[in-house]
Amino acid sequence: MENKVEEIKLPIDISKGKIPQKKKGSLVPIECKSMEELRRYSLERLACGFRLFSHFGYDEGIAGHITLRDPEYPDYFWVNPFGMHFNQICVSDLILVDKDGNVVQGDHLVNTAAFAIHSRLHDARPDVNAAAHSHSMYGKTFSTLGRLLDPITQDSCAFFEDHVLFDDYTGVVLETDEGDRIAAALGENRAAILKNHGLLTTGKSVDAAVWAFLSMDRCCQSQLMAENSGQVELIKDDVATLTKSQVGSEEAMWASFQPLYDLMLEKDDSFLN
Repeated sequence: MENKVEEIKLPIDISKGKIPQKKKGSLVPIECKSMEELRRYSLERLACGFRLFSHFGYDEGIAGHITLRDPEYPDYFWVNPFGMHFNQICVSDLILVDKDGNVVQGDHLVNTAAFAIHSRLHDARPDVNAAAHSHSMYGKTFSTLGRLLDPITQDSCAFFEDHVLFDDYTGVVLETDEGDRIAAALGENRAAILKNHGLLTTGKSVDAAVWAFLSMDRCCQSQLMAENSGQVELIKDDVATLTKSQVGSEEAMWASFQPLYDLMLEKDDSFLN
């Protein structure tokens, strides 16, 4: 018997499903008891992700995007509205886009590059529920070297043999066929260095995808600084593999996001609006 994909019912009331916020410092996952609760919970993390990108200086004009696959309608994804500053984005500002690039809910346009890359990525990787990309300073700088990160620190081991280099830069990504090529290059890996462009990270949750991006950008910074300072000694492959299993899992990246969510809640919780 074939599984039927339920037809989407619009508009989706994203004000429903609100649940109490996590306790500060808690690393216990919140149990969502309905699809509405799961959607609302995830959208709050997505909006927080944009505030974090602004907090760490990843906002650069109209560039950058984070996407979230809708938990009920997997062929649709939520993304930031084109032209809105990351630090102003709230849950109510997020737009819903279908697999053809049509905005089906929301009052703003979608970033063409966001659709071209993320729609093909979500299509190729059913396990990926969130993806993040921006033109962060260290990520885009490191990308010009046309190489992968080396296992030089505990943090960089999180990406050991779990990221790829997409070395075919042809300008701003506007067509889905380039999105297909990026998705193909990514394969089953967590992240990609887009040569002459920047970083792309993924996760089963927004939490993991956003933390992976923050951490990967800092790893780029660390390697750039280390190689400018002297001879860098690499961590042995077997140790790097072990360390990756300890700090590079989905659960570890999810956990690392939680203190930052607490920080944003305390700093300015308007992203929940």
